[in-house]
Amino acid sequence: MSYTQSSMDFASPSAQFAYDLSNNVFFKKDDRNQINALGIQQLNTLGNTSLLDIYLSTGNVIEPHIHQNASELVYCISGAAIVSIVNPFTKKLLNYAINPGQVTNVPQGWWHYEVATVDNTHLLAIFDANTPEFIPASDMLRLTPASLLAYTYCLDEATVKQALAPITNTVVIGPPTGCVKPQAQVSPAQAAQQPNAAHAQHQPSYGQTYRDSRYSQPYPGLY
Repeated sequence: MSYTQSSMDFASPSAQFAYDLSNNVFFKKDDRNQINALGIQQLNTLGNTSLLDIYLSTGNVIEPHIHQNASELVYCISGAAIVSIVNPFTKKLLNYAINPGQVTNVPQGWWHYEVATVDNTHLLAIFDANTPEFIPASDMLRLTPASLLAYTYCLDEATVKQALAPITNTVVIGPPTGCVKPQAQVSPAQAAQQPNAAHAQHQPSYGQTYRDSRYSQPYPGLY
């Protein structure tokens, strides 16, 4: 559900001006990988702003996703991460390595993901909406029939079905607990920056800001 800007009477006894984010855990993978959330349902005096308080250990990934109703400013408090964005206009993958005090701006509706490159990484994701909506890749992959994916992209259906079978729920922070990966793999940081065969990797300067069109379907259960 989306919410409009707060019309709260600031003189009302029910007006809320403070909140402890530890009381609203959006997702917890384990003690070192967790996301706490703050939106208008937690703090009813919020205008068009909200945030996610993100804790990650090395190699953990905020899975590829979009926020269809908000831009996102990712601020690194501690540790280090790579924020990767697909620019829909240039068709290029943009990779930003951020350290404490640095930010990356993700325009509304742009495909992106974050990978922690050291332990004890702490990120703050700030949104220009009082409830950020969320569409994750895991939902699109597990809910789209393998037969359609295979037909659309000229792939072997059995191979697609086998590859996607382990994705049985929304991932949020990957890889899922209990994941066993083949040994011959690139590191998570390398994988985050790996371009596909059609597009070369590109690392631009900071400061690009674009806005994409809005989408209509919210991801249920963010708050």
